[in-house]
Amino acid sequence: MSIIWRKSALAQRHAEIGGELEDWNGMGTAWFYDHTPERAKADYEAIRTKAGLMDVSGLKKVHVVGEHAAQVIDRVTTRNVEKIMPGRSTYACMLNDQGKFIDDCVIYRVSVNSWMVVHGTGTGMEQLSTVAASKNCAVIFDDDLHDMSLQGPVAVDFLQKHVPGIRDLAYFGIMQTKLFGCPVMISRTGYTGERGYEIFCGSKNAIHLWDSILSEGASMGIVPVQFSTLDLLRTESYLLFYPGDNSETYPFDDETCGDTLWELGLEFTVSPGKTGFIGAENHYASEGKERFFSAAERRRTAGTGPCATALVLFARVVENAAAREHTVVAVVGSPIVAVEMADA
Repeated sequence: MSIIWRKSALAQRHAEIGGELEDWNGMGTAWFYDHTPERAKADYEAIRTKAGLMDVSGLKKVHVVGEHAAQVIDRVTTRNVEKIMPGRSTYACMLNDQGKFIDDCVIYRVSVNSWMVVHGTGTGMEQLSTVAASKNCAVIFDDDLHDMSLQGPVAVDFLQKHVPGIRDLAYFGIMQTKLFGCPVMISRTGYTGERGYEIFCGSKNAIHLWDSILSEGASMGIVPVQFSTLDLLRTESYLLFYPGDNSETYPFDDETCGDTLWELGLEFTVSPGKTGFIGAENHYASEGKERFFSAAERRRTAGTGPCATALVLFARVVENAAAREHTVVAVVGSPIVAVEMADA
């Protein structure tokens, strides 16, 4: 039985909508506001055609600060962090010593020696803490920091009314600003394939911001959406959900769990020529030894970019989502949405 040891400041708002708070990453999360296919379809269409607001505070927000912060993150992740300038972020992966995937993350460079790593249910924070030991670097888990994801084509039009310059924010760009009188950090990131933004705020401001966005954005079609909406949105964009789409959940019969980046189609998250990160040697040695038809191979033989990749594991991810008893609406005729990634 899962132990819920983290609490979103928005829990009461979710309950008022009808949300059932179930564990995700130790936090009570509104997987569903109701279990009907109609709700699932409406939330999906809201993000694809207007915009939806989702509480994703269950993500772990980890500050990595100090003189050696960059070296610590460089060791733990697959990206060359020297290319990330203040005000920018990038998508990266983390591996174990065997070169197997253990988590993905977004790395934010807030200032010269101040970084934030946001990751899911894997052991990213533990790896960062281990590598930071004996270095001039602090690793701080920040559960006061809440994360609301405003995703959909009208998100930028809404935010432009309240945040000057937001329309010019590039993919994976971040800005420190205020929204409805509250200090926030806004990043042009998300996990839906749509143009969208994540709004980071302190817990004391979360309810005010949630209410204000939904109230002011109602006329533009902005609505609260349940967390399970991500299952179809991310599947269309080939964005995996660890460990639900991995061998940790669907193990091989005769092998220990763990998947390579080549098998998952995530080898693009390794900066060209980078060595020295945890699992690097085994990662490179595993190329060409995929145990199932990899998305990476599909990309080489059938096309380029996330669209071609998505076609390979699309059915598998949808099946996995259904196995978790999360509602998935029909995917016949659904678009496969390309996702732009940072170039670090």
